[in-house]
Amino acid sequence: MEIIYRPYVDPDIVSLIERMHPPRVSIDNDTCPDCTLVKVDSANKHGILLEMVQVLTDLDLVISKSYICSDGGWLMDVFHVTDQLGNKITDESLIHYIQQAISTSRESSREVQPSISKNVRPAYISAEHTALEMTGTDRPGLMSEMSAVLAEMGCHVSAAVAWTHNARAACIICVADECNGGPITDPCRLARVQAQLENVVEAHHCDGEKRSVRLACPVGGKTHTERRLHQLMAADRDYEACCSCSVQDDDGKDEEMNSSGKFDWQRRKEREATTRVKIENCTEKGYSIVTVRSEDRPKLLFDTVCALTDMQYVVFHAAISSKGSKAVQEYYIRHKDGCTLDLEVERRRVTRCLIAATERRVSHGIRVDVTTENRIGLLSDVTRVFRENGLSIARAEIGTNGDRAVGTFYVKDASGDNISRETLEMVQREIGGGTVLVVDKPLGLRSRATSSSSTSGRNSAGTEDRPKLSLGSLFWSHLERLSSNFRPIKS
Repeated sequence: MEIIYRPYVDPDIVSLIERMHPPRVSIDNDTCPDCTLVKVDSANKHGILLEMVQVLTDLDLVISKSYICSDGGWLMDVFHVTDQLGNKITDESLIHYIQQAISTSRESSREVQPSISKNVRPAYISAEHTALEMTGTDRPGLMSEMSAVLAEMGCHVSAAVAWTHNARAACIICVADECNGGPITDPCRLARVQAQLENVVEAHHCDGEKRSVRLACPVGGKTHTERRLHQLMAADRDYEACCSCSVQDDDGKDEEMNSSGKFDWQRRKEREATTRVKIENCTEKGYSIVTVRSEDRPKLLFDTVCALTDMQYVVFHAAISSKGSKAVQEYYIRHKDGCTLDLEVERRRVTRCLIAATERRVSHGIRVDVTTENRIGLLSDVTRVFRENGLSIARAEIGTNGDRAVGTFYVKDASGDNISRETLEMVQREIGGGTVLVVDKPLGLRSRATSSSSTSGRNSAGTEDRPKLSLGSLFWSHLERLSSNFRPIKS
């Protein structure tokens, strides 16, 4: 029998080291002419990279490059960031928040909030409301049916986030009791709400299909909704349908030759539009090298680091860069137990999970931004309009800003056809309030935007104004530099 000795590390000693050497954060606006450098050095611990990326992406900052080095017990990371307009980060309150949020220990970092910010989007699950998690088969009208049940039972939806991927759906809904405005405390009523939602989710399931509706048990202010959605969809095994990883020959070159031996430009075009993952082993250093090539898009770095962290892999070195619409991420990793990716089955699993993580947030369809007075049953009314006009929701994010409800929906035609302009105008009229439709090109570049008559969609010259801010941007809507425009983030 082989006996393996592993060093014992006292958790109290680890905690002492973290208190003695908290992260040191330096904001450098002098070195690079076109971006701000966020430099962090700290005692290393599992998950700290994800925490730092969470802080930056929750503020909707663009991370164009990043260099990660965390060999041994210490890390030194550098992030090249700008705001949404491509400007350096110069606002003192924002700089102070970044330094404070990253420097604070994991146990209390989510309690750090800028003193002038308001809760606009559900970045973290609040303990002040009851949170429900749902996973199951995606279908048109699912969110409409769920929100209608909640409205009928007197539950006010204060926040919700929903993703769909590979015909699967995951959703986190935060509800408040209509009577007291707080969490639902009556266990009998809570059980009835859960049972009714289970009936909706199971209505169109086949025998043996996976589905789940359960109460979430979040630690107030520390459960990140987007990370939790990744975990829910991974547990639902949505990655099993991912088969878009590229095939490579022995020289590492993509196989792009057709049956006649000629170069296939169509195949090259298809490959460039998909996520490609390459895994190699660096035996000299004892690392597995994971390279991810994909279309650049908002929060890409967060999604891939989140997937690696939840699979219990430790990133020792990394280089992340984006050029134009393409992003390249190279990670030197080991499993938490020290093993590398030696088995083919494990390589395939990691490949599929990373592809799924990059694809879940890809937005299909038309973005609909809604801002209106908050009230009971609002989500039910908005989603009913989508359903009655033959539209299905691919992704949604709903939050509050004082007495206003703010929502972003990505909708598409349930039949797969293009949405007609008449349908879009009808949706605008029926929803009312402040409704903005943002029509995107296939590559994510905004081609045109139409706004309802109640919003200032056009300027005096008759040309279209830029669309409103996303929910993420509203987090810093009080800052002039972050509230004047919206562009997709690349991080």
